[in-house]
Amino acid sequence: MTATTPPTTPPTAPPTTGHDARVGGRDPRRRVRRVGFVVAGLVVVAAIVWFGLGLLRPHPYSGTVMQAPTAAPSMEGLVRSDGTPVDLADYRGDLLLVYFGYTSCPDVCPTTLAQVAAARRQLGDDAEDVRLLLVSIDPARDELDRLGDYVRSFDPTFEGATGEPEAVERVASQYGVFFAEGEAIEGGGYTMDHTSTLMGIDGDGHLRIVWPALLDVDRLVADLRELS
Repeated sequence: MTATTPPTTPPTAPPTTGHDARVGGRDPRRRVRRVGFVVAGLVVVAAIVWFGLGLLRPHPYSGTVMQAPTAAPSMEGLVRSDGTPVDLADYRGDLLLVYFGYTSCPDVCPTTLAQVAAARRQLGDDAEDVRLLLVSIDPARDELDRLGDYVRSFDPTFEGATGEPEAVERVASQYGVFFAEGEAIEGGGYTMDHTSTLMGIDGDGHLRIVWPALLDVDRLVADLRELS
């Protein structure tokens, strides 16, 4: 009697699951999600760094900034158009813009005042802390009433000041401003040659910045926001 060997059943491979059938036994969707999280994190970090660098980057002023600001020279001897003496202490806490000019100026003086007035309008509510004082270098013609009417025609908050010629010369020289009687004009009168820079005195009474003539209003607005 011959022994018969029972038929053998070939081993059955374990069933493959949906998970195991994927590449490397890992779900590629998880991999995509992880990459997405990493990219999002990098974007957030980059935004924080960019914002931080913006805060640290110094403001690009359009004028010359004093590296070691000193107390603005006194204007003792000058009188405002309302008859009161000029005392820089009255402007503490505000940004005071100072310009040396005269009411008969045909070009640069009215242009500068108009530009400052336009900048104050752009500042909106922030303009309350920005003031302007026009120091007349032509006291012989710029009586106080005339001076006051002139500056207020550009902005009702503007002030004018002048004084005896000796006082005006002293104050102007302390601020580095040159002026002299210029050419006679047809029909009578004369022009005045003068330094046409605009100066800024900060709320602590320090001379902080000097702007050149022919201001760029938008850049001036940015400077005023930074200083006030």
